[in-house]
Amino acid sequence: MNRPDDRHADDAYASVSNRIEGGVFFREVIMGTNITVHLPPAITPALSGLPAAAPTFTGRDCQVRDLLQSLAPVTTPEQVTPTPGVTGLGGVGKTELAVQVAAQALKQPGWFPGGVLFVDMFGYDNERRLSPEKALDQMLRALGMPGEHIPADLQALTWLYRSVLRAFAEQGQRLLIVIDNASDHGQASPLLPTDGVNRALVTSRETLGLLGARFLELGVLDLPDATVLLHRALTEARPTDSRVTDHPDDAAAIARLCGGLPLALRITAALLAEDPARPLAALAEDLQDEHCRLDELSYVDTAVRAAFDLSYRRLPAEEARLFRLLPVNPGPDISTEATAALVQGKRAVVRRRLEALARSHLIERGASYGRWRMHDLVRLFAEELSSGHADSLEAGGRGPAFTSLLDYYLSTAQAACAHLDPKADFSTGNGFPDRDDALRWLDWEYPNLSAVAFAAHNAGRMASARDLPLTLERFLDWRRHFHHAITLQTMALEAAQELEDDYGQTRALNALGCALREVRRVQEAVTAHRRAARMCQVADDPFGEAVTLANLGNSLQAARQFEEAVTVLEAATLLFQELGEVYSYGMTMGSLGNALSHMQRFEEAIHAHRLATQICKDQGDRLGEGMMLGNLGNSLRRVGRFEEALEAHQEDVRIAGELGDHGGGRAWANLGLALEQAERFDEAASALERSLQLLRETDDRHGQSMALGSLGNVLFRIGRSNEAISSHREAAEICRDLGDRHGEAMAMTNLASALRRVGEFEEAVTLCRPAVQAFRELADRPSEGIALNNLGFALDDLERWEESIPVRQRALELFRELGDGKNEGAAVTCLGMALVHLRRFKEAIVALQPAVQFSRRAADRHSEGMLLGYLADALREEDRLEEAVSVGRATVRVFRELGDRENEGAALTNLGIALGRSHRFDEAVTACASARQIFRDTGDRHNEEKVLLILRLLGAGG
Repeated sequence: MNRPDDRHADDAYASVSNRIEGGVFFREVIMGTNITVHLPPAITPALSGLPAAAPTFTGRDCQVRDLLQSLAPVTTPEQVTPTPGVTGLGGVGKTELAVQVAAQALKQPGWFPGGVLFVDMFGYDNERRLSPEKALDQMLRALGMPGEHIPADLQALTWLYRSVLRAFAEQGQRLLIVIDNASDHGQASPLLPTDGVNRALVTSRETLGLLGARFLELGVLDLPDATVLLHRALTEARPTDSRVTDHPDDAAAIARLCGGLPLALRITAALLAEDPARPLAALAEDLQDEHCRLDELSYVDTAVRAAFDLSYRRLPAEEARLFRLLPVNPGPDISTEATAALVQGKRAVVRRRLEALARSHLIERGASYGRWRMHDLVRLFAEELSSGHADSLEAGGRGPAFTSLLDYYLSTAQAACAHLDPKADFSTGNGFPDRDDALRWLDWEYPNLSAVAFAAHNAGRMASARDLPLTLERFLDWRRHFHHAITLQTMALEAAQELEDDYGQTRALNALGCALREVRRVQEAVTAHRRAARMCQVADDPFGEAVTLANLGNSLQAARQFEEAVTVLEAATLLFQELGEVYSYGMTMGSLGNALSHMQRFEEAIHAHRLATQICKDQGDRLGEGMMLGNLGNSLRRVGRFEEALEAHQEDVRIAGELGDHGGGRAWANLGLALEQAERFDEAASALERSLQLLRETDDRHGQSMALGSLGNVLFRIGRSNEAISSHREAAEICRDLGDRHGEAMAMTNLASALRRVGEFEEAVTLCRPAVQAFRELADRPSEGIALNNLGFALDDLERWEESIPVRQRALELFRELGDGKNEGAAVTCLGMALVHLRRFKEAIVALQPAVQFSRRAADRHSEGMLLGYLADALREEDRLEEAVSVGRATVRVFRELGDRENEGAALTNLGIALGRSHRFDEAVTACASARQIFRDTGDRHNEEKVLLILRLLGAGG
């Protein structure tokens, strides 16, 4: 290059300047004029290497939003947040989520103008695993750094890499670094930017707690999103494929069997796309077989098993052994303590190994601290490893591990359930400080306890299959798990029979009978208890016989065989007295009180309930005390002693709340009934709604039906008629489902009464007839009478008087036989009114005269006035005019005292007619004129004109 020797040229060169913009350069830059330089090929920064985002992506909107928020530019250093990361099980979709988030972030104006660097660290693939040195070398080259300037040392590489990133940041070229599939802190840490401007996004199967990142735990897809992913993946390959939309149930089954794992769902979609004739149902059936499911979830070189195996192979030996043995527990999760029993290890050591497995996402943390669970497909993988490993044969392997687990669950359940026994002594402790702690353990472990019991039965371990259900009897009753109890106690009975254990059989039969009774399978319950009683008698076991008779008495009550129930319960109380079993005697007295109450022997019932309550109190049985108070309140309510009943029920509710007793739903229902009868309707509705909530929580369907019936009655009293009808309909449906014919008949009676009040008379009649028949066949005479009365009302509403009268007569006959004066009065009243409508006045008079006396004894002045009016009409029509006038004057007097002007006007009108028929015209005119004035004052033009016509006939119109 030659420079001209010229002064003016020097001046010209002095004005030349060079400026380089729009790039970051990490090599020599030559500047000047008239320069000819031959350079090697240009090195262009590779800042767009992000894999394509899958169009099938779904179900991660919340996670995408959170990650994008963490990647957004900030204006101050204080706003900089830790590096975001995604962690989770292999195949859960971590990489896809990162790619989707990065793609969306790149589209945001001004977020990442410098572009994105994506590097797969292959952290779980021993053959392809990238060291941090290799990854940094690749990334520096991608950023435009010449190879000859890239050092080999990790520290130097890290310094240079971060300097380059800072240079990009200073030039306004903010970068996003996606570090995918890192297996440990050492692999990812050197790649993180430190300038506070550039951002990174890390994915790993491990929870890299020392990385200083904020990791998002990515779970599997829920069922709807999993089904959507299956559909999208299938239609991506075959756009016209409609198998998922045509067969949604089969698609949901496949999604469920894939456990919501995106990798498994994509594999199933590929299998379906490959064979368009394959029905979804066929694939679902193939996946049902647990032994072959992982074999099915494989396509070409992609398999769920392989994804899990990459994580498993990194485990140390003891963690790997623990992983293989975890599926020995058949339940949905496992505690640290149970795991320690399973592997016969120290709790602290086992806890650390479980934490390590959770960091690797081969297991998940459960719903509370110290609990762990496995994804279904991971469980199958672990079982597969275990069955092919020496664990299946070695000491401490699967068989001994299951034995240790069984021993742990049984002994701990026995200790916990002992706290539910009011007679137990815990002065020396038994592993649980109190009942609340014991119940917490039982609530958490119940799914495992039941699963272990079934597993023991299937493995031929009959002693455990017998003992675990029998141990759980009190807990199952306490938490009202009656349907589960039936299944478990049936298994316990089979195991006891297999073991030829008569005592175990009687215990299982008693527990089974009690559970059957609670779900209204009462005849089966009675059969079970009778069978147990015979076995106790043969074995000469008086205590067992007494217990069984007490249970039989309760089941006979549920079957509404009250007379036999009283006999059986009296025999049980005598046996308990002879044996000196005070507590059992008290509990049985409570049952006897219920039976006596049903037989209308209320004073005896109240005495029995008070005795039972006191015994439970003396024995320190708060739960039993609450139950006995509820029974006492019911008997007091039935004899109209509402304040005493309310006091008993309120204490029952308080005790149930104090104990956390799931039977509190029944306590609230009883309180609601007492409040209703005390006419405190708003309070009653609140109590019954609370009852219904508790009963639904415990799936106590029989209790729900009773609470719904009571709630429906109360809702009608406070004007919520549509809700009332819905409540009664639901009660009837529940009873029908349960096969509870008596409960269904009661619900239909209540529903008919509600429908009558909204004018649905025909449906009311349709409901009442089968209810009457059911009560008659079940020998429930009081309820039959009430249903007959309701049927009569509905027939009266339809003016079908000829049909109504025999119905009324049958109801009247029943109530007289039962000595039920209140309902007898209602029946005779309605009979009398129906006879008046049919103009059978002589019979009407015979019915109405005692009806008036019933209303007077009940101090029901309004009913008294109405009945006197009907009686006056009947007497007039029979030309018993003096009596008609006398009764008519009494009618006027009642309504006048009540301030009921409308009915007073009607009574005066009828009195005027009777006086006119008696030729006492002046008195008739006076009565009718008074009636006319009342109707004028009340604006009743129709009745005013009617009275005016009568006055004209009397010669006094005007």
